[in-house]
Amino acid sequence: MSLFRVLAVHVGPFYSKLFYFIVMSVFGFLGLKILKPRVPLALSNFDLFFTSVSSATVSSMTAVEMEVFSNSQLLLMTFLMFFGGEVFTSMLGLLFSSSFNLSQNQSLKNRVTTNHIPQVPHNPNQIEINLVSLKKKNELGVDDRSSDNNIVQDENKLGELKHRSVKCLGFVTLGSTMVLHLVGSGLVSTYISIVPSARQVLRNKGISVQTFSVFTIVSTIASCGFVPTNENLIVFKQNSGLLWLILPFVYIGNTLYAPFLRLVIWVLDKVMKREEFSYIQKNYKEISFDHLLSGVHCWLLVATVLGFNLIQFVLFCCLEWNSENMEGLNTYQKLIASLFQITSARHAGENVFDLSDLSSAILVLFIVMMYLPPYTTFLPIGDDTNEKKKEKTSLKECLLFSQLSYLAILVILICVTESKSLKEDPLNFNVLNITLEVISAYGNVGFSTGYSCKRKLKANANCRDLCVGLSGKMSNKGKFIIIVVMFFGRLKK
Repeated sequence: MSLFRVLAVHVGPFYSKLFYFIVMSVFGFLGLKILKPRVPLALSNFDLFFTSVSSATVSSMTAVEMEVFSNSQLLLMTFLMFFGGEVFTSMLGLLFSSSFNLSQNQSLKNRVTTNHIPQVPHNPNQIEINLVSLKKKNELGVDDRSSDNNIVQDENKLGELKHRSVKCLGFVTLGSTMVLHLVGSGLVSTYISIVPSARQVLRNKGISVQTFSVFTIVSTIASCGFVPTNENLIVFKQNSGLLWLILPFVYIGNTLYAPFLRLVIWVLDKVMKREEFSYIQKNYKEISFDHLLSGVHCWLLVATVLGFNLIQFVLFCCLEWNSENMEGLNTYQKLIASLFQITSARHAGENVFDLSDLSSAILVLFIVMMYLPPYTTFLPIGDDTNEKKKEKTSLKECLLFSQLSYLAILVILICVTESKSLKEDPLNFNVLNITLEVISAYGNVGFSTGYSCKRKLKANANCRDLCVGLSGKMSNKGKFIIIVVMFFGRLKK
């Protein structure tokens, strides 16, 4: 923690975050390498590192089938997703900045106290002037020391209140996150234990109910999208009850986390009547916590999220209602599965449909949704901080490319490294699928059209269908570019 604090102060938040995720990725790689997989299969070091980076950056890009990993490896990936999630890393940065600001305030307080010690002048004329000035102040009843001490005391009290409020916010964030994980995993575990069809799926795959429940909820709240099954949640698309249980955690873990946190603080303020909660709600800008927004902003964010979902839901149902993905589902199951799929497209990354069978229009819609930040709102919000940032924009920042430009360059690089596959296997490797893969890695979503031997133009007897993303079939150069995109997407938050 001390090392992370030193990096955050002297190096900067970007490089300290980069250091944090690199350490997490290396630790995860070593753990996956040491622990034995469930299936006796020789996994390449690059694929294991790719999986570790994907877990730590909560990107859920797959290069190895999930059912290959043993229970201990899945547990390790669960820890990587939890400690790499946006909520945990933001809370960690908040507590570190709080302790650093407290030490700064303490040193400032000591300097102020030292500066108020009267200095004895060496010049006799200055002594006489000071005596005359002091006499006049005494006649007027003015006491500089008392007024200065009052100001210092007020500032110290305000600083202590802010520090207590930040610590309180950190504990509320951690406590609410732990409660969400416990409740979510308990609900999912109970449902699978009660419903025979869901329980039979896990029994056939040899996956523990407890492992599946904890892994899936941690992945959902972290907006990772990993599921212990090879097919993700496609095997559960007829279990509408399970999708209903997971759906609230998709919202709370991503686009609606800020309104949820605001609601929790408001309830605690009404129940406990502590001044820290009142301070947090009134001074959310001073606390500088990314997930702490104003009440008006939270309402507008909720309206924007629901508006996006409505647009996606209508388009998805219109274009995919009678598609191959919907076969075997009744009307109710189609509605719930469609709602879950379009909600997951905003950064959660879990699938109930095969994306390769979706229309190109829906894939383009998903690309747009994945590119947008979680707290995007198109409704008017006055933000003084953004205006100040625009005024202070340096020449260097003006000359730098936009994020969209960098993504376009990375797509071009992958097209260059995978040029042979683009020519020989255009149905699996095409610009649209590669763009979806890159934007998905950038948005830390994990959507992919995958790879299928049936889509190859030339039949190959040695081709084997694997439940991995398209990046899992890329060359090591292409995978390396995807790793860069995953880091880039995680560090932008």
